[in-house]
Amino acid sequence: MATDGAATCVFSRLKESIRVADEDLQYFNLLALNDYRYDRLPFSIRVLLESAVRNCDNFHIKEKDVENILNWKENQDKSVEVPFKPSRVILQDFTGVPAVVDFAAMRDAVKRLGGDPQTINPVCPADLVIDHSVQVDVSRSSDALQKNQEIEFQRNKERFLFLKWGAKALQNMLIVPPGSGIVHQVNLEYLGRVVFNKNGLLYPDSLVGTDSHTTMINGLGIVGWGVGGIEAEAVMLNQSISMVLPKVVGYKLTGMMDSLATSTDVVLTITKHLRQVGVVGKFVEFFGPGVAQLSIADRATIANMCPEYGATVGFFPVDQNSIAYLRQTGRDETQIACIEAYCKANHMFRDFNNSDQDPVFSEVVELDLSTVRSCISGPKRPHDKVLVTDMKVDFQSCLDNKVGFKGFHIPKEQQSTTVPFQFDGTEYTLTHGSVVIAAVTSCTNTSNPSVMLGAGLLAKKAVEAGLTVEPYIKTSLSPGSGVVTYYLQESGVIPYLDKLGFDIVGYGCMTCIGNSGPLPEEVSQAIEKGELVACGVLSGNRNFEGRIHPLTRANYLASPLLVIAYALAGTVSIDFETQPLGKTPEGKEVFLRDIWPSRSEIHEVERQYVIPAMFKEVYAKIAKGNERWNSLDAPESMLYPWDSKSTYIQSPPFFETMEKEIPPIMGVKDASVLLNLGDSVTTDHISPAGSIARNSPAARYLASRGLTPREFNSYGSRRGNDAVMARGTFANIRLVNKFVGKAGPKTVHLPSGETMDIFDAAERYRRDKQTLIILAGKDYGSGSSRDWAAKGPWMQGVRAVIAESYERIHRSNLVGMGIIPLQFLPGQNADSLGLTGKEKYSIEVPEDLQPGQKATVKTSDGRAFEAIIRFDTDVELTYFRHGGILNYMIRQKLAV
Repeated sequence: MATDGAATCVFSRLKESIRVADEDLQYFNLLALNDYRYDRLPFSIRVLLESAVRNCDNFHIKEKDVENILNWKENQDKSVEVPFKPSRVILQDFTGVPAVVDFAAMRDAVKRLGGDPQTINPVCPADLVIDHSVQVDVSRSSDALQKNQEIEFQRNKERFLFLKWGAKALQNMLIVPPGSGIVHQVNLEYLGRVVFNKNGLLYPDSLVGTDSHTTMINGLGIVGWGVGGIEAEAVMLNQSISMVLPKVVGYKLTGMMDSLATSTDVVLTITKHLRQVGVVGKFVEFFGPGVAQLSIADRATIANMCPEYGATVGFFPVDQNSIAYLRQTGRDETQIACIEAYCKANHMFRDFNNSDQDPVFSEVVELDLSTVRSCISGPKRPHDKVLVTDMKVDFQSCLDNKVGFKGFHIPKEQQSTTVPFQFDGTEYTLTHGSVVIAAVTSCTNTSNPSVMLGAGLLAKKAVEAGLTVEPYIKTSLSPGSGVVTYYLQESGVIPYLDKLGFDIVGYGCMTCIGNSGPLPEEVSQAIEKGELVACGVLSGNRNFEGRIHPLTRANYLASPLLVIAYALAGTVSIDFETQPLGKTPEGKEVFLRDIWPSRSEIHEVERQYVIPAMFKEVYAKIAKGNERWNSLDAPESMLYPWDSKSTYIQSPPFFETMEKEIPPIMGVKDASVLLNLGDSVTTDHISPAGSIARNSPAARYLASRGLTPREFNSYGSRRGNDAVMARGTFANIRLVNKFVGKAGPKTVHLPSGETMDIFDAAERYRRDKQTLIILAGKDYGSGSSRDWAAKGPWMQGVRAVIAESYERIHRSNLVGMGIIPLQFLPGQNADSLGLTGKEKYSIEVPEDLQPGQKATVKTSDGRAFEAIIRFDTDVELTYFRHGGILNYMIRQKLAV
């Protein structure tokens, strides 16, 4: 069944003609269902319904699925399972490489088992954007961009060659070459279709992506969210996503934003608010007259941080602003006409000022935009909002508080520590709160002209006032696409950003994903000498411990304007109302309010300089590639010629022992606990990310292959090599394992009592043929949707996790790898049950296992307790029976 509505569709009677731009097209007219419930559905649910109607064949998707979605109001509380076939998949290269590796390995497995390898191809269209998270090796230099790109291309040449092979060998895959921009911004400005026109059939653009911030596209009226790479690969192979019909929280926006507030302030306010409301596993749909005031870039900023407030989507239905944005970004006029005609015909077009269009929601919460004030979030979590006016007091309390999300527990006598150091012949001083990284980075804000131009105007006024940024602070500007550079140049603010050290360093996920690069050695030594709580300030969406840089213990998310403001101040321990940023050459004090641009000032510059011709010119170059990309000579073969000497690309072991027949269901017997973890263990703690520490198992492996530390590159760049990734799993320096009692990538090998690196312990258990499990607390696996957060533990021998609760995507990924996710009963956890983790555990999995069933867990000391097996749908059970989702797909292809 194709996603564009095949002839076998049960609802073909709903297919009608629609005339657009002198062309007769077709679409599935949902109004022809003649069902009063349709116009009461949230707009996001209407997209799910259309997909079910168009793809209904009474096999993969059944008529009862359509009825279940149509009856959303009654079913939203009943954990009803429904299938969803997205229109496309979007990948970025760090997650795209493992996907292409898996496709190549699946082809090998199909051939070994007697099938046709060419059956392994994407069926659902896949867009792969090579945004190759560039490391900030060079900053504060006019040629930083060129140098960083040259370094990155040399580092990643082997990966790029592999992806170019994939572009040739795999059908239905569009690859956007490196240097084009961040995946989510390219998706928003270029790839987003809003409505597909395939062979004359119109249907909504919808997608899943291999990054949790795929939700950014929700701002343009496209339903989409992040899934694990494993699940995305199944969608590429034309499998439906099985999901529980979600509740939809209506988020009503009213009022007008203050002239000094930014969209970043709005999103940080919403993030904190929705975390308090509790929207995990739910859709959030925005409505109300306040939405009409928000640009698509503002909406995309809010939608981007959907994972941080915990929802599956943060959806803004299509409206007239959406159409205006499509014109602004140079989309084809005929396509725009199709989008408007289709959305209006199927009642998917909103007028946010017309309350008669408001659908039924599960619940409604409200924000008056006039109440939003300037704020940042940190020091360790995206939803810990702090008003800028409270920042100095809040940071002081963080120094005082016990170690936690809002505390560092610095003794009073050490809080005034200062460390002098020499840098470029001048003496400077660092103390607690000193800013050492200031980065305008990440898709969250760099796609938004208002905050980017606002930052440029602030920089202009700062320079004109004689203000400077200390040279030891690692400043950087990484736009999300070439369009940003274009309008910053045309508006004349680039020289002022450069003057403050915010030179353009690359187009990719950079500081936000941990690719901040090294600090100056003098700065690093000063921080370590004084054991200082040094700070990073960035316009990103993630600030979890250990993510930004190992030496910045406090990291704050802020608008691009505030990033520059804190860089000018040199510290986060400042009250901007009463303390100046500096002085003019004449000695006059300059406060932040003196150089802060108003929204009207910013919008006038945006109106003048952000024009369609820029988008057309920049994105016209994508199809042509660039000189470095075009010079790559990739293999032409159908099967990938693996190189055993490669340290970047290797065939993974997932299918080595797989047979044609489905194996019997296996429980877990006498398993040891590899890790005993607490609450809020993120995929940053689990999955290999950032730089490869020189004393780590991954570093020892690479050194054994003849590489020097300068050649190690990052974990992200080596996601195609399972040997590196297995060794980097749980390698985060901020991981706290109860067996060890302090932060670090260590565990205790229980039989010997030795403390060692986690991978080394797992290897010793493997040699002893010992199965492993993990104990964890609440929100296990929160954060980015990384498939290696599931693949890595599987390779370390983990076959089950018992946690208090899970993040949605990570739980799905565990299922996709055949790892059993168990959940303690409500009110119970390892501590309440008296579990130390030093016991051995046996888990009884019944042969007639049903979704949500309980299992008995027995321990070696004679105790037993019940836990919920978190296979939430019948499809997930099927995947588990096959040993994982990809094993299931291989057997499906062999059965054809």
